[in-house]
Amino acid sequence: MLNHATRYFPILKVLKEYLPPNGNLVEIGSGMIGVGEFWSRPFVGCDLSFARPPKAPLQPVICSADALPFHDRSFDALIASDVMEHIPPTQRGRVVSEIFRVTRTVAVIGYPCGQGAWALDRRLHEHYRSRGLPPPPWLEEHLLNPFPDEALFVDVPAGWEMKVIRNESLRFHLWMMRAEMHRTWARAFRLALLIAPGLVRRLLPMANREPYYRMIFVFTRRQ
Repeated sequence: MLNHATRYFPILKVLKEYLPPNGNLVEIGSGMIGVGEFWSRPFVGCDLSFARPPKAPLQPVICSADALPFHDRSFDALIASDVMEHIPPTQRGRVVSEIFRVTRTVAVIGYPCGQGAWALDRRLHEHYRSRGLPPPPWLEEHLLNPFPDEALFVDVPAGWEMKVIRNESLRFHLWMMRAEMHRTWARAFRLALLIAPGLVRRLLPMANREPYYRMIFVFTRRQ
């Protein structure tokens, strides 16, 4: 759906720039497909469980993000997209440490950021209820804890450089998520991504306006 493309397309651009041609990739909190919805090369996808069988090219590993079963610097690139908000605040620091431990070159960590994004998801939750629909489990989890913000990375290990990609305005995100609740819009979004993904990729940055829903933090290791 369009909401997946909105958060993954900027990440794909980062991977194109930093991931070597034969480099390996891991995604934390991938679910059954993760970036594989838009990525054709094999990659490792980690999650606590897989409710449905994972889809290729994802190679599944069941584990907790705060204790990744990989050696130091096992992967050229790591993705954690819309994961940190699902992790209790007391465990987030440990997850960040594990991310930097297992990554060689580039780590991309994106999440809904701050109180404005949390309040918007509260509105979306109420919209589900007003339509007599059960809110999806991921949205229920969003409301359990405050969203992380930039302070999550105050103790980044030495040797890493950070840049920030600001992703999706609050207004656009709410419109898109409400639209995807309707079959007509959901089908239109799928068709657009199938027929003209390049056009969608060029248009989506127009939705990146303040105040932002999501921040994507790109960390690269200094040579």
